[in-house]
Amino acid sequence: MTSENQVDSLRSALALLRQHPGQLAETDVPVHPHAELAGVYRHIGAGGTVARPTTEGPALLFHSVEGHPDSSVLIGLLASRERVGLLLGCAPSELGKKLFSSVDNPIPPVLVDGPAACQEVVHRASDPDFDLHTLLPAPTNTPDDAGPYITLGMCYATHPDTGVHDVTIHRLCIQGKDELSIFFTPGARHIGAMAERAEELGQTLPISVSIGVDPAIEIGACFEAPTTPLGYDELSVAGALRGKPVELVSCLTVDQRAIANAEYVIEGEVIPHVRVQEDQNSHTGYAMPEFPGYTGPASDQCWKIKVTAVTTRRHPIMQTCIGPSEEHVSMAGIPTEASIWGMIDKAMPGRLRNVYCPSFGGGKFAAILQFEKKTASDEGRQRQAALLAFSAFSELKHVFLVDPDVDCFDISDVMWAMTTRFQSDVDVISIPDVRCHPLDPSNDPQYSSHLSAHGMARKTIFDCTVPFDQKDRFRRSRFMDVDPEHWVPSTREERTES
Repeated sequence: MTSENQVDSLRSALALLRQHPGQLAETDVPVHPHAELAGVYRHIGAGGTVARPTTEGPALLFHSVEGHPDSSVLIGLLASRERVGLLLGCAPSELGKKLFSSVDNPIPPVLVDGPAACQEVVHRASDPDFDLHTLLPAPTNTPDDAGPYITLGMCYATHPDTGVHDVTIHRLCIQGKDELSIFFTPGARHIGAMAERAEELGQTLPISVSIGVDPAIEIGACFEAPTTPLGYDELSVAGALRGKPVELVSCLTVDQRAIANAEYVIEGEVIPHVRVQEDQNSHTGYAMPEFPGYTGPASDQCWKIKVTAVTTRRHPIMQTCIGPSEEHVSMAGIPTEASIWGMIDKAMPGRLRNVYCPSFGGGKFAAILQFEKKTASDEGRQRQAALLAFSAFSELKHVFLVDPDVDCFDISDVMWAMTTRFQSDVDVISIPDVRCHPLDPSNDPQYSSHLSAHGMARKTIFDCTVPFDQKDRFRRSRFMDVDPEHWVPSTREERTES
């Protein structure tokens, strides 16, 4: 039997899910990676901000991918908060707190001797038949995509001055038989800063892209400053979550390291002073579906990775995700919750009961804070907590404040609080023209003339908490607390599974 404490790779994660009905589905029915694969999962389990109809469901493992007879493709591994909790050995409601504890107690990765599992099969770019299109079953999520995308590649690089390492996730599009484009959100990711510094020095930046890894690595890689500043290797978060270091191996063709038990590793170099038109092959004008639920425009400022090798396990599993799916909510939202939790709990201990970054915000744009006012002097501190949340995560646009008797994970309960404990003339606090996120199409002067530039937003706090001196007026109906098992024996089992 595999427990969550024994998960340290994608394969051990799948072995755990196979022990839990409803968490993993597998199919041998052939599927085409161009739009069809994502189209299937849109109905099975994508959720998130994907256009309806969609639902939250199991992860799906495709064993017969057209054009790639030796590979499988996994999608939706983290597209359920319950499944993330299962894989990390934690109650879903406690994930943010557990992640923050891991940030505070890091276990750095270690280098092991190769060859490693990720190097069982080696393809060098110098081989005459080397072609990323045939080596990588990377899906195209929609017919509008710029091309096949690697959406869950753990990009690992080293700062050319300091030697510090970092891992982040970027969108990577296959552009040629040995070329990828990589998009760096300006100022948002540490590897982008490393590439910029290497370019200043006139150097290439050696990089590895590990695909199909322990889900703890995928979650940890989504932390950002200020929680994990430049110089903090987010692989240390995964080490803390597992209680043992992540193992790295030296790459074969570049001076870099990769995750030793990954399913795929792409080795290469980021080329200085070269920019790539993302849709240069498809000319669609679009990149790929992004977490807000819209397909983003193709960039003409992508950097180029010259690939030098691809190494894999035998019969490798390509892992992918749909950008607007619940999987993105898990990967981006839970680290955001951890960052908010850490900042507020340090500033006002014991007041923040929990925090949730919900699906409708894609894990980035919205947060729900469950705040307890213990004394009269706590009145107003809930709004201070919301301001701290904006400081902890600059991409937040909306913060909702609720009382401890409101389940912050139940959007219907949150909306009930907003309906019965909220008046817009006194409970809306807005902050004009603040830097937010460029992928929200409403963050633009075309939408509001009060915004000075694209990517700016009017950030808003919705205070749905009861004033401390009026608590007695807002007591919820109190029902007798009984165990229904005596009357309906199946109820307990249904509650456990839900």
